Amino acid sequence: MGARKLAFDKVMFTTAIALVLGGICMVYSASGLVAEREFSNPHHYLLKQTVAAGIGLLLMVGAMGVDYRRYNRPSLVFSVMAGTVLLLLLVLVIDPERDFQRWFRFGPFALQPSEGAKLSVILFLAYWLAQRAEAVNSLRQVLLPTAALLGLLIALIVVQPDLGTAIVLGLIAVAMLFLAGLRSAWIIATAAAVTPVLGVMVWQVEYWRIRILAFIDPWRDQLGYGFQSIQSLIAIATGGLTGVGFVASHQKRFFIPKPHTDFIFAVLGEELGLLGCLTLLALFSLLVWRGLRAALRAPDRFGFFLAAGLTLQIALQALLNISIVLKLLPTKGMPLPFISSGGSSLLVTLAAVGVLLNISQHDDG
Repeated sequence: MGARKLAFDKVMFTTAIALVLGGICMVYSASGLVAEREFSNPHHYLLKQTVAAGIGLLLMVGAMGVDYRRYNRPSLVFSVMAGTVLLLLLVLVIDPERDFQRWFRFGPFALQPSEGAKLSVILFLAYWLAQRAEAVNSLRQVLLPTAALLGLLIALIVVQPDLGTAIVLGLIAVAMLFLAGLRSAWIIATAAAVTPVLGVMVWQVEYWRIRILAFIDPWRDQLGYGFQSIQSLIAIATGGLTGVGFVASHQKRFFIPKPHTDFIFAVLGEELGLLGCLTLLALFSLLVWRGLRAALRAPDRFGFFLAAGLTLQIALQALLNISIVLKLLPTKGMPLPFISSGGSSLLVTLAAVGVLLNISQHDDG
C-alpha cells in the first residue's frame, strides 16, 4: 500500500507549544536581574525571546506545510551545505579582534550559524544515507566523504571556539550512521582515534582546560573555576521537591553566571523543584517519542533518516545540557532547547519540529 496523508501530530505540536511557553516563562524569571544590570531594562531578554518564539512558531507552521520530500534534491542539499560552510567562514573573519567569533550581529539581535549547521548536517546525511544505506560501511562510497565534510564543519566550529556544538554535530552524525547500519567496529575505531586528539586540544586551550579541572574537583577553587558548577548544584539542591517558588530563585541573583542561558535548568530546578524538572523531562521525552514515531512510520528512507536526525538533535542537546548542569559532564556552552534564552537555538529547534510535523503526516501504510 502507498503512503497515506494524515493529519499532523497534535501531541507533538502541543508539546512543542508547551515547551516554548515554558521557556518564555523561565527566561522571564531568570533574566530580569541580568537584563537590568546590562541594559537597564529587566525585560530585555524576555522581549527578545518572545520575538524569537513568534518567528520560530511561524517557521514551524510554515515547515509543517512543506512536503519533506521536496528537500530530497541534490541541488538543494549541496546548496545548503555550501551556504553553511560560507557562513561559518564569514563569521570567523567579520571581526577578527573578538575572542569569540560565533555570531553575526544585527543591532540587538544575533545569528549563530553553527546552530544552522546542525540542520544542514542532518539534511545532508538524510539525503546521503538514503541513497547509500547498503554501502554505509564502505570507506570510499560513504565514510570518507562523510568524514571529510563533517571534519570541515567541525573544524570551522571548533576555531570559533564552540566545542559544544562540534561535539553535538559529531554525535548526531555517528548516531545517524549507526541507524543506517554502520558497524560498531568503525565507531570504536573512530572514538579511539579522536579521543586522544580531543584530549590534547582541550588541554592546550586554557579555558577548556579550566572547565575540565572544574569538572574533576570544583571545590578546589570554589570562587574561581569551580564557582559556576557549585552554584548550579546549590540551586538544584535548594529546590527540593516542589521548589522555592516561581521567580523566587536566590542563585539567579548573580551567583550563577548568565542564569538565563546554558544554566537555566538550575534556576528551574530551584524554583520548581524536582517536580518541575520531571515535568520538563516528561515533555522532552514525549516530543522525542513522537519524533521517533514519525521516523519509524515515514514512507521512505529519506523521511526516516531526516526525522531520526532532527529528533536526535533535540534529544542529545537536552540530555547534554541537563547533564552539564547536574555536573555529570564538564561545563561547555550548550543551550537547553526551547528553554534557554537565545534566538538562533529556538529558531532552529522550531524549524526542526516543523519538518517533523510534516513527516508525521505521512504513513507508509
